[in-house]
Amino acid sequence: MTKDYNTSRSNLILPEYGRNIQQLIDIAVKIEDSEKRNRFVQNVISLMGDMYPHLRDVPDFKHKLWDHLAIMSNFKLDIETPYPQPDKETLYKKPEKINYVQSQMRFKHYGKIILKMIKYAVELPEGDEKIGMLTAIANHMKKQYLTWNRETVEDDVILSDLQELSRHLITDTSEIKLSDAKDLVFTPKRQNIPQSKNKKSKNKSKKSRDYK
Repeated sequence: MTKDYNTSRSNLILPEYGRNIQQLIDIAVKIEDSEKRNRFVQNVISLMGDMYPHLRDVPDFKHKLWDHLAIMSNFKLDIETPYPQPDKETLYKKPEKINYVQSQMRFKHYGKIILKMIKYAVELPEGDEKIGMLTAIANHMKKQYLTWNRETVEDDVILSDLQELSRHLITDTSEIKLSDAKDLVFTPKRQNIPQSKNKKSKNKSKKSRDYK
């Protein structure tokens, strides 16, 4: 007698319902009497619903069961359904390719948001608010630069990049003061973990044994 292994069986269309449900649907497809077929399918739908009792109160749950039934029968079931069956062509139609927008940015390490911030700052009227905004932006640029490169950077480089990103609408950067690198990048300090008393006593006893 040949053993029936899952590896020798056909692939399940919706594996979450299991092979027994799939076999019942395959049987329903072969029932010739329409009345018996409809009664049989109603029982199959009840069994499918019993597998997910927590979804009974979810809207359109019954509709989803009937859709799954049609899919698992490969749309071969000729039955009376309370809902319109899903269209096979639409269901298996390949989605359209999405074209991703790839904007060119010279200084990628600063990020795209920095461009919006610079554009906002450029439109501000001359004064302390504009200088404060540009100072905050320049310090953020310096922080981003150090995060990516982990090296020191001259303030003139950051200010030059700021002018270029603003399309040279920012001309005077003399009032923009940048912070020191150590104040912008957080470097965790190593903590000295004190030895426990037991460890110290063990070390002392070890030393005393070595002298003996």
